[in-house]
Amino acid sequence: MRERNSYTILSNIQRVSSRRVNLIALIAVIVIAGFTAGCSGDKSILDPAGQAARDVTLIWWIMLSFSAVVLIVVTVLWLYAFKPREVTRTAAQERGIARRWIIGGGIVLPVASITALLAFGVPAGQRMLPLGEPAEVIEVIGHQWWFEVRYPNAEGGEVVTANHLVMPVGEPVDFNVSGADVIHGFWIPRLGGKIDMIPGRVNRIRLEADIPAVFGAQCAELCGVGHAHMHLHVESLPREEYDAWLGARQDEQLSALATADADQEEVRDAFRTHCASCHQVAGVSSGNIGPDLSDIGSRATLGAGVMVMEEGAVSQWLKHHQTLKPGNRMPSHGDMDTDTLDALGAWLETLSP
Repeated sequence: MRERNSYTILSNIQRVSSRRVNLIALIAVIVIAGFTAGCSGDKSILDPAGQAARDVTLIWWIMLSFSAVVLIVVTVLWLYAFKPREVTRTAAQERGIARRWIIGGGIVLPVASITALLAFGVPAGQRMLPLGEPAEVIEVIGHQWWFEVRYPNAEGGEVVTANHLVMPVGEPVDFNVSGADVIHGFWIPRLGGKIDMIPGRVNRIRLEADIPAVFGAQCAELCGVGHAHMHLHVESLPREEYDAWLGARQDEQLSALATADADQEEVRDAFRTHCASCHQVAGVSSGNIGPDLSDIGSRATLGAGVMVMEEGAVSQWLKHHQTLKPGNRMPSHGDMDTDTLDALGAWLETLSP
C-alpha cells in the first residue's frame, strides 16, 4: 500500500511538472517572439554595419547559443529527476556523483566558457583600440543631457556641432570621448561596443562604418533625470560628401549665413540678449555652456533626439522645452513674448549650410 501511494504521489508530481513545462515553453515562445520585434532598427546590435559590431554580434550569438544549451540540459535533468525509479546506489556512489557534478559543473564548465569568451572577446576588443595607422579623429563630449561633437583636424579650422555626428564611410575613425559633468556612455550599437565618457579623462575607441547610413546612438550610462532623452544622430557619408559637410561648417561660412539678412538684426539682438551667454552662433555670439547652434537648422533632431527638426519645431522647443525634456538646463523664456519666440525660432531654423 505504501509503495502504491508513493508511486501515485510521484505520478502526480510528474503530471504537474509536465504541465508546468508546457506552460513555461509557451511563455518562452511568446517572449522570444516579442524580443525578435526589437532585432532591427538603428540601434540594434543584431544589424551590424561595421567589423567591430560584427565581432560583438558574433559574441552575442555564441553566448545566446551556449545559454540555450545550458537551459535545455538543465531542463532535461530537472525532468529526469522527477522520473519514478528505484534507488540502488550506495552512499559512496552518491558522493562520487556529487563530486563529478561539482568538478564538471562548478570548475570545468565555467573555465571552458570563460576561456571561449576570452578567445573571441580579446581580439574583438583589440580591433576597437586606436592602433596602427592614424585615423580620422572626432571628439565627443557628454553633457547633461546632450552631446558636443568636435572635428579638431578639419581643414580650415575646428568644426563644432551638437547631437549630430557625421563620419566618413569605409575608414576607421578614432572617437576621443570624455564627460563634462558626470559619467556618460558613448555607444553606437550598429558600429561597435560602448565606452565610458569620464570627466577629466579621454577614452578612445576606433569604429568604422561599412555603408552610408543613419545610425542611432544613446548615452549608455545612467547620468541623471534626462538620461533616457540623450540621443545622438549619427550619419556616415562617402569621403567627398563628408569633406563637403565639414567645409560647409567652417566659421566663415556660418558667420555669413547667420548675418546675411539685414532685416533679421532685431531677431539677432534678441538672441544676443537672451541666449548668447550660453549658446554660440558663428558671427553672432560665443557662449559655450549649451550646444553650439551655428548649424542647428541642418540637424535631424532637437533636444538630443526628443523632437524631429521640422518647420516650427525650434519655436515649440523654446516655448515648451521643460515639458518636452524635463530637467534640461535651459531656463524658461517667460520674459519673451510669443511673437519674439516665434521669430527667434524661425531665424534659428534658417541656420543651415
